[in-house]
Amino acid sequence: MLVEIASPEFDVDFDIAYATPNNFTGKPVYARPGCYLHADAADLLQRAISLARPLGLRLKVFDAFRPSEAQWVLWEHTPDSDFLAHPERGSPHSMGAAVDLTLLDANDAELDMGTGFDDFTPRAFHGDLDISPDAQRNRIILMGIMTSAGWDFFRNEWWHYQLFSPRDRYPVLSDGDLPTPMMS
Repeated sequence: MLVEIASPEFDVDFDIAYATPNNFTGKPVYARPGCYLHADAADLLQRAISLARPLGLRLKVFDAFRPSEAQWVLWEHTPDSDFLAHPERGSPHSMGAAVDLTLLDANDAELDMGTGFDDFTPRAFHGDLDISPDAQRNRIILMGIMTSAGWDFFRNEWWHYQLFSPRDRYPVLSDGDLPTPMMS
């Protein structure tokens, strides 16, 4: 069951990158900027929001549920298994079990993470030492919030968090599983 992630229930900011040309494909993949997660992931997102708040921080979501059709579009553009799940295997995003996000400060400015979202280089890896100490600290804070809330992380992308063992627990979903499609 997918839950819409929206205000005021979820105190997060949104920049759904694949609904804009500001992503690695250079063009919109989604026709509209929806944000959904499986109910299990939505609960963990609420926990992360609660952990960030006392630190004067908020979360900004770049992507959450990604219809399987969109995963194919991304894979056909950049078939790189270091950063994208092969659509036949299924992405945790296409299960509603993953979220891509960053941290915002008290003024709603993004914290420096050393690279932008969807930077498909080793500089995006957790633990990369070629980024500034401030960016390293910010990544560690994000990881601390997310893992304390119950999320697993993907070592190659500082922005990607997912439920543990999603492929064993959740089905791959398509655009037609949404109340209002994102793709068309």
